[in-house]
Amino acid sequence: MERVILGKTGLEVSPICYGSWQLDEKFWGPANVEEHIAAMRRAGEVGVNFFDTADCYGNGRSEEVIGEALSTVPRDQVIITTKVYHNFLEPNRLDVPDLSYDGIVEHCEASLKRLRTDYIDVYLCHMYDKFTDIEETTRAMDDLKKQGKVRHYGMSSWPVEAMRLGIQYGDYEVLQPRFSFWRPETEVDMLPLARSQGMGVMTFSPLLGGLLTGKYTGDEKVERGGRYFRGELFKDLAGRVRKLAPIAEKYGITITQLVLAAVLANPMIHSCITGIRKPAYIEEAAGAMGVTIERKDYYTLRRTLGKLPG
Repeated sequence: MERVILGKTGLEVSPICYGSWQLDEKFWGPANVEEHIAAMRRAGEVGVNFFDTADCYGNGRSEEVIGEALSTVPRDQVIITTKVYHNFLEPNRLDVPDLSYDGIVEHCEASLKRLRTDYIDVYLCHMYDKFTDIEETTRAMDDLKKQGKVRHYGMSSWPVEAMRLGIQYGDYEVLQPRFSFWRPETEVDMLPLARSQGMGVMTFSPLLGGLLTGKYTGDEKVERGGRYFRGELFKDLAGRVRKLAPIAEKYGITITQLVLAAVLANPMIHSCITGIRKPAYIEEAAGAMGVTIERKDYYTLRRTLGKLPG
């Protein structure tokens, strides 16, 4: 089973991380919980020990399902990441972000209960709270770490200058930024900064909502996904992805596995989060682990995809 060290945390994680946002029906439609549980348990069988969620995914539902699915697995055999920021504990606070000291502590306690665990391996500030001083946010994270409720903490979708500020005040050990070959902006600022600090990097959205899987022709009607899944633009993007088939065939893998392996080829990325809904999805994603892409093919892939329009 392939493992990498997640930066200075020292945690040994699988290069593919199981993403559970798909349990949020607001964004992804009806969820088959039993199928998700089967997929989470299948993850361990195919070498994945790294699971990502957030307290706001389905208003706690994602954490609850992970807690149930992993309850049969020895706790020290899995690495769990969850996030805090969005406020849903009370109906009238739904749109009020909260990285205050009390807010973080309250949400952490709730996450621990839903996850059925005594500690969170990696606790991330989901986004940047402009209303709370970074010193207060960091103090909450430090105290949770001292209490053993959090092993490591970090940040997710923070602007690069907010990252710099946070690093001055606390031991932020993990970064979770967006990254795909159509959204590669973070590789020129956030990823180098994280590397300079020894931070572990786990990227999200490597397949851009499924657009980089090669399963689309551009003629399908997709209910979600925004403008990239519409009209001539959709056809153009889908066509570019399908041109990667010869490279994938060279390595005996799928286009999905090729794209994931190429993301992981970046030396500043330790693991990438792949959204999963079915056991077959995690089986395919796990097949990208251990695949080495030649330099020529890596850059051919990047040129073929090009920069995402707009």
